[in-house]
Amino acid sequence: MKRVVITGMGPVTPIGIGEAAFAQGQREGRNGVGMITRFDTADYPVKIAGEITADLSCYPVLPLPDPVERFVRLALIGADLAVADSGLTTEQLGGEGSGTIIGTGVGGIEFWPSRAALLNVHEHLIDPVHVSVYICNTLSAHVAVRYGLTGPSSTVVMACATGSGAIGDAYRTIQLGLADVMLTGGAEAAITPMSIGSFCNLRALSTRNASPATASRPFSASRDGFVLGEGAGILVIEELEHALARGARIHAELVGYGTSADAYHVTLPAPEGQGAQVAMRATLKGAGVRPDEVGYINAHGTSTPANDLNETRAIQAVYGDHAAKLAISSTKSMTGHLLGAAGAIEAIATTQALRDGILPPTINYTDPDPALTLDFIPNHAREQQVEYAMSNSFAFGGQNAVLLLKRWAK
Repeated sequence: MKRVVITGMGPVTPIGIGEAAFAQGQREGRNGVGMITRFDTADYPVKIAGEITADLSCYPVLPLPDPVERFVRLALIGADLAVADSGLTTEQLGGEGSGTIIGTGVGGIEFWPSRAALLNVHEHLIDPVHVSVYICNTLSAHVAVRYGLTGPSSTVVMACATGSGAIGDAYRTIQLGLADVMLTGGAEAAITPMSIGSFCNLRALSTRNASPATASRPFSASRDGFVLGEGAGILVIEELEHALARGARIHAELVGYGTSADAYHVTLPAPEGQGAQVAMRATLKGAGVRPDEVGYINAHGTSTPANDLNETRAIQAVYGDHAAKLAISSTKSMTGHLLGAAGAIEAIATTQALRDGILPPTINYTDPDPALTLDFIPNHAREQQVEYAMSNSFAFGGQNAVLLLKRWAK
């Protein structure tokens, strides 16, 4: 099997845009959650989210048909940042040796309500580009067009595990020798009345409106739901010899990927994190890595009562006595939950942790849950060098995706 390395990263997040800014945001334990400004939340019980408030107009993207959904723009910005970080030129990228696997959890829902309303007037008022605006695969399509990527291409939709699943599929594509370079990751822009209303009715969101900065509090006793975020995480991953031949800077090595299904419920996780256990064990087995060799886990850690409990139990079951020695954190405490982009953003955070020897914190960890007794790196980043790190993504529908990364040593 071919070896696969990460050579470019393009995070677009509520706590920083670009590789350096995102790393700094984590080190500072920056909060990216605030009051929703996109629409009037007067009639909604939840009024907070992890919006990207930075001016995006300074990031050039190709001239695109209007309208284009926000999730596509975020993905293109992330792709530009990742390619620039990789040092690859457009000429080096183009062709059948390069491909793209990028995912989204919900796709384009920004314009759905207004366009659906036109059906009440006359169906012929729906414009012909409607389908191409909202379908999920428009992400991979736009990125492929932008860089002339004619190699393997697909779109992953695994709800909250999408970003990790896309990276895992791209990793396997290179392992099998089907491509030398892949642009991969996820993007999401779901802070809309439809999404907020739906998640409110599911009672999945935090209602800590009076204190948005402390609303996302994974593994804390007072956690009351996740905070919706938005963003994109695009990575350039590359076959090792291809990267070395061009003198690429290597951030980390991808060494394992595992996936599983809870086969239990459409929203609730399986008791004891049984499906999560299967995915973590499969990842370690495939990589040939012992549990006691792993030093850090970027947890799924959504800040919901059920997820945090079951993920903790799954980690304890897989890692045994070593679980107590693991450093674990949830960067969702800072960014909110980016749904289909979450796994990709967290893979970037995990890569940075390995490379820099600085593990991101779980902020807002002020009231530990006595049922959750692991080391969740409370409130402040930690200087600690680890050799292997795992990134967990566990989705609605019981779809699980887990990545294992290794520190790159020249």
